[in-house]
Amino acid sequence: MTLTACHEGGRPDALNIGLAEEPRTTNIWLASDANSRKVLSLIYQPLYMNDPETLGLVPWLAQSMPVYDPNALTYTVTLRSLKWSDGTPFTAADVVFTGWLIQTFKVPRYASKWSFIARVDTPTPHTVVFHLKKPMAAFLSSTLATPIVQEREWAAIAKHAQTTENPLATLLNHRLQHPIGTGPFTLAQWRQGAFLHLKKNPHFFADGKVINGMRLGPFVDDLIYSVFGTSDVAILALKKGSIDMFWWPIQPGYMDDLESRQDIRLFTNEKSALYFIGFNLRKPPFDDLVLRQAVAYMIDKDFIVSRILQGQGTKMFSVVPAENRFWCCTTLPRYGDGMSHDARVRTAYGLLSDAGYTWDVPPVDAAGNLQAATGIRMPDGRPMARFTILTPPADYDPHRATSGLMIQEWLRELGMPAYARPMAFASMLQQVKRNHDFDAFILGYGRLRLDPDYVRNLFHSSSAKSGGWNMSGYHNPEFDRLADRSRSEMDPEKRRELVIQMQMLIARDLPYIPLYKPSVVEAVRADRFEGWVPMLEGIGNIWSLCTVKPVTN
Repeated sequence: MTLTACHEGGRPDALNIGLAEEPRTTNIWLASDANSRKVLSLIYQPLYMNDPETLGLVPWLAQSMPVYDPNALTYTVTLRSLKWSDGTPFTAADVVFTGWLIQTFKVPRYASKWSFIARVDTPTPHTVVFHLKKPMAAFLSSTLATPIVQEREWAAIAKHAQTTENPLATLLNHRLQHPIGTGPFTLAQWRQGAFLHLKKNPHFFADGKVINGMRLGPFVDDLIYSVFGTSDVAILALKKGSIDMFWWPIQPGYMDDLESRQDIRLFTNEKSALYFIGFNLRKPPFDDLVLRQAVAYMIDKDFIVSRILQGQGTKMFSVVPAENRFWCCTTLPRYGDGMSHDARVRTAYGLLSDAGYTWDVPPVDAAGNLQAATGIRMPDGRPMARFTILTPPADYDPHRATSGLMIQEWLRELGMPAYARPMAFASMLQQVKRNHDFDAFILGYGRLRLDPDYVRNLFHSSSAKSGGWNMSGYHNPEFDRLADRSRSEMDPEKRRELVIQMQMLIARDLPYIPLYKPSVVEAVRADRFEGWVPMLEGIGNIWSLCTVKPVTN
């Protein structure tokens, strides 16, 4: 039976995975969308992977952990003896070429990871020596996580691109029918709008080996990605057995039905994410720390998680997710956490009253009872001006839009003239990130890097410019000093202490109030395959696709 003939019912001898959308490209340098990465992450591989439990580095294309020479500012990496999917040897020259290509073309998403590399030497075909321009702590988690491409395949592509008017665009738009990689699978066929067929790479270096305590395969010869237009259709296919996994978060509306079935198993994992409310510290009213603290007390994160996210999420107190255990500070203030609603109002009112805020009718009367507040005035006696909380529209993200409405209502209980306003996402970014024309906003980062250097980018004063990541306009010389030191501190324990101090300052000064991060709930056919590996971001990972096996009755 041909692949096309049996596709509608799923391949009984293959692992069938449903995708929510069509992958956009097979070009690794253009692949910024999640669905392209779900395919290409099984073809192109980095030197090191992350341990699914600890998130620490695991040698992958590398044979052992990198060796650092602080005097020479070098990292030496020894490579495994392995082959590309076309059977040719993988060597240090491929690593050097990959870095050259990224630096020469300034490839987006990767150029910053290689900008501090002075040169790369290859003393032997299986030894790579990275020379750093200056100490850069993120080297381990960023540069070494770069997917390596084959010089033999890409050299001609790069040479041609350099002769064109726009070399980067030519490189990114090059189409590859059968990309050559070192991963567990290769691309056999892509019928756009329908499916992709990946076949087991006969030259995959880890097949049959024990790496990181796991015996790896892959244990299936064929991997079929089917594209579905809606979750309804994909869930129906899962229930019928046409697919073995739907590689997309399951929405709460499907939970009860899927949980009741013995032939389907749900996995819940956390995301490396941050959803937050941010403030414009450049102007009133949110240039006042006391006001931001009062807002923090009024926000009921338990309500947001239980009612708005329907339990499929976790409240946050740091800008570093708690699952990123090495870097996350767990001793930060938890404004209002565990307090009753009335206690929140009384505490927030006390803060504002002590700071000189007044009301025509305060939110708490002389007997300590709550009442409808009106006429709030700033400490200088001026009425508080109406302010807006910008959110994405509900059809883009109902969680953020609804959270904005709830925060609006909570702040109005203090008499604040708060108004949540949904705005088209692109327009919202223009207002917040480019124009800095806003009062407050609710945004999120759905896929944070594990390395905490992003904390520096979000809050360093040098990033408080138009288009910069410091959208709140936070300026704190103490934070800047800690952030600059953390970037160049090569000792992980010393760097961890710096990052913890940075989190403490953010939790104290509140340019952002972390709200929540959604969970990742994924569904698989329990009667077809077993051996999925849970980790941060879900079971759709390299470890799972190298260990899942058909269920044996």
